[in-house]
Amino acid sequence: MGEFWQRALVYPFFMFLLALFVWLVGGAWPAVTVFAVGILLRLFSHLRNLAAFIRWLSDPDKQTVPDGSGLWEEAFSKLNKLTKQRRKDREQHTAALHQMEQATSALPEGVVILDEADRIEWCNTQAEHHFGLDGKRDIGQQITYLARQPEFVQYLAMSHFNEPLVLRGARQDDLVLSIKLIAYGSRKRLLISRDITQFERIETMRRDFVANVSHELRTPLTVVNGFVETMQDMQNLENDMARRALQLMGDQTTRMESLVDDLLTLSRLENEQNVLHEEQVDIPQLLRSVYEEGNSLSDGKHQIRLEIESEARVSGSVSELHSAFGNLVSNAIRYTPTGGEILLRWHEQHDGHLVFSVKDSGIGIASQHISRLTERFYRVDRSRSRETGGTGLGLAIVKHIAIRHQAQLNIVSEEGKGSTFSIVFPEKRRWSEIEAIREN
Repeated sequence: MGEFWQRALVYPFFMFLLALFVWLVGGAWPAVTVFAVGILLRLFSHLRNLAAFIRWLSDPDKQTVPDGSGLWEEAFSKLNKLTKQRRKDREQHTAALHQMEQATSALPEGVVILDEADRIEWCNTQAEHHFGLDGKRDIGQQITYLARQPEFVQYLAMSHFNEPLVLRGARQDDLVLSIKLIAYGSRKRLLISRDITQFERIETMRRDFVANVSHELRTPLTVVNGFVETMQDMQNLENDMARRALQLMGDQTTRMESLVDDLLTLSRLENEQNVLHEEQVDIPQLLRSVYEEGNSLSDGKHQIRLEIESEARVSGSVSELHSAFGNLVSNAIRYTPTGGEILLRWHEQHDGHLVFSVKDSGIGIASQHISRLTERFYRVDRSRSRETGGTGLGLAIVKHIAIRHQAQLNIVSEEGKGSTFSIVFPEKRRWSEIEAIREN
């Protein structure tokens, strides 16, 4: 028999022995009376301890665990230990939570914890400033009730958050936020916001500076190049050194003019006020023109083929797509040795996406360079770039044109085996579907 039952039955057994003694001495009724009174006293003691226990349960955080007798004393002693441990754990958890709140409040980013229904569970001070929230009043509110920008609501409804959302005018007209959603735990999401207003201003200043300087350089370069060409045509120029110098001056001014033109093109593409002019683009016809230009640039040094596997047209800008396609073709010609093969292809994928690709058998690109190819002025081989006459802006221009057409620039390359550059247009860019939407 366990210790608990031994202690529980000691008192009834003692009362039984006492009643038996009384029955032997004084008869049955006095024995029954003694036994009943003893049991009633024990029951009263249990009820008193039980009442004390219930009073403690009504407010265990403020009241101390009561003192009992008998079995209750042991139970209350163990309960007291558990209560102390619980209070200690709670104090540790509270301190850890307080430290976490202090740490997140010190972050320059805004942090909002959202549940599965996008209700606010907690937010730090920066998030209050970014979205105009109240950390106490707005707990439990859906964040879309408080931040109602359509692009923000649409971003929350997405299932993929690979790219951050740039939100302008989140609370004030001049406030620009970069917003990122991170899923964690059981269907909860962490909303992180960063104030990029100053960065946007600096970027705007940079674009304006580049555009203004490029525009101002165009006129003097045109004048210089004009005089150089005039001097090259002079009949009485017999000095070979002077002729070589004029030739170099002409080549470099022409290269600078190309650089200025590319800078102006890139600035125009980056300008958010430069809205894309939508028109029907006959891609097969455009590619035939690009193909002829490529053959002219190659001058018979490469085997260039054109494969048009689809007659699909897209909605977009003819001039911009012409520039993007032309840049990819000219790059393939520059970096493919004489006798190499270049394939221009226009086709449709099984998922409905439309793809223009340029595949060459050129020098290829090492894998560590591919992710940076679309950066401005990034050079894999600077000496090679100088020889080919590239400006270092071609792929940056292609990337921006692709983005303006909701397309994606994909690059696959292996060093020594050639490269494939592809512009993948989404199905919604197909001209026939654009027309159907407009008619409805």
